Amino acid sequence: MAERQGIAKGAAGVTLVPRRVAVGAALLRNGVVSSDDMVSALAHQGREAGLLDIHSVLPDPRLIDMLGAATCLRHGLVPWRRAGGVTVVALSRPAEFAGIRPMLEARLGPVTAGLASAQTIAAAVHAWRGPRLAHAAENLVPDAESCRSWPSLLRSPRSLAALFGVVALALASPLGLALGLLGVALVSLTLLVTLKLVAGYAALRLPAPVPRAPKLFEMPTVSILVALYREGNIAARLVGRLARLDYPEELLDVILAVEADDKVTLAALNAAELPPWIRVIMVPGGEVKTKPRALNHALGYARGTIIGIYDAEDAPAPDQLRKVVARFAVAGPKVACLQGILDYYNPRTNWLSRCFTIEYSGWFRLILPGIARLGLVVPLGGTTLFFRRDVLEALGGWDAHNVTEDADLGVRLARHGYRTELVATVTEEEANCRLLPWIKQRSRWIKGYMMTWAVHMRRPRLLWRQLGPRGFVGFQILFLGSIAQVLLAPLLLSLLIVPLGYPHPLVEVLPTAALVAMTTIFALSEATNLLIGVLGIRQTRHRLSLWWVLTMKLYFPLASLAAYKALLELATRPFYWDKTEHGLFDHQPQRR
Repeated sequence: MAERQGIAKGAAGVTLVPRRVAVGAALLRNGVVSSDDMVSALAHQGREAGLLDIHSVLPDPRLIDMLGAATCLRHGLVPWRRAGGVTVVALSRPAEFAGIRPMLEARLGPVTAGLASAQTIAAAVHAWRGPRLAHAAENLVPDAESCRSWPSLLRSPRSLAALFGVVALALASPLGLALGLLGVALVSLTLLVTLKLVAGYAALRLPAPVPRAPKLFEMPTVSILVALYREGNIAARLVGRLARLDYPEELLDVILAVEADDKVTLAALNAAELPPWIRVIMVPGGEVKTKPRALNHALGYARGTIIGIYDAEDAPAPDQLRKVVARFAVAGPKVACLQGILDYYNPRTNWLSRCFTIEYSGWFRLILPGIARLGLVVPLGGTTLFFRRDVLEALGGWDAHNVTEDADLGVRLARHGYRTELVATVTEEEANCRLLPWIKQRSRWIKGYMMTWAVHMRRPRLLWRQLGPRGFVGFQILFLGSIAQVLLAPLLLSLLIVPLGYPHPLVEVLPTAALVAMTTIFALSEATNLLIGVLGIRQTRHRLSLWWVLTMKLYFPLASLAAYKALLELATRPFYWDKTEHGLFDHQPQRR
């Protein structure tokens, strides 16, 4: 056995003790020998039953079914053949055989072990059970919590009745409908402003959760999953950024999940000369092609007890994984997810990137930490997420049909009694700063919010019991309130013609008291947005002029364009993933 020297100091006073690893594993992980050479050497030494030719003689698929294809991939093994009442199991990690032998014999009976490379084993499992693995990746989440039945939900009696009611009211009393929508817009705006103020105060004033006493902690294996699709511009840079992570390579398991038909990304990765601690797995085709489906498939290959998620363009802080494992070490078992802070490395590219940076600074440094400290549902961001693997698997992973699988998973964590905390570590990514791609990306987010709200509101009484009154109300404000705001923003913006001296049909029928209240709400909303923007950007390393915060009034209405695109896609292409192109703005100008 060999041990990486040194004891690392993590967050919250936790001492991280590197775990002992086998010499062979260390040589393999550090690229000293190849997987095939290691297997051949072990077979030559007489380890286990020798080298098995599972490429020429494929395993018995019935034995794979007895063990489960996902179990085979996770442990890097496959039951090969049965002879004389004994099952021969091909292993790629023979040092783990003693620990998993009881599990194998409970399912297969008496076993003996042989050797094969991890790549050969994975290929053999996929040759027999690839379609089953693809189907499983799309159906892990229980039906009651998944949006895969969205078409039937859209045609449900409740949905049709609501649509009929709106149409009937529009025909019978257009002014009455407009007044009702104005009321919804004002109530949702008031609630969102209140939530922002309370969350911001909580983030700035409430003390952070106090960890337990410092203790020695054995560093766990961390698996990082990165779903890639059409990422020819960014693949090589991603590998370089991941290489800067300060974590023992023998305990780091990076999996790049690439769609099987994505020749562009595969070619870029082949040219990048990947280190041995990064693996590329192929995601077989299926009914949908989404990031959460790819993550579900990759999860079956992961070796870690902590599962991390990055996006293709991410540049995480080098000490990020050490902070994460240290925080998990002192957090209680109910803390199942840690969310890092997201920021941008191209904030000065143009006006849109500046506004996006200001928006993110307020959200990830004030609003989201405050929401977490208030004990509300935390709508997760799509990257720099870390989960306890056992909890993630118990919940069914990600909903493969939800185009904002992150926010949906945050709701499901809360429904099942788990908590999400923010961890003080930053990942920088690329700000989407072209107008049409920005609208496409934002429309996907809004569409996912709409689907997530509708799915979890199928049984509102159950949701009330699971989240509690405060959590239920917070969920409505965050999801339904945000949806109402982006859809009804044009109605609110139309009122801006009144100060210019133009008449407005709604204003003419409202009493003076209502107009005063409405003006007060608008003023408070603008002041809150300015305050959140200024406080948020001051907590970043960026030196953006605070004058840019004033232009956010022009930025937020763009989301309404995205919202109506999302509404259309809900009826026509609910599971369509509008891909965002990366790698265009890695280098930014240095002007203010």
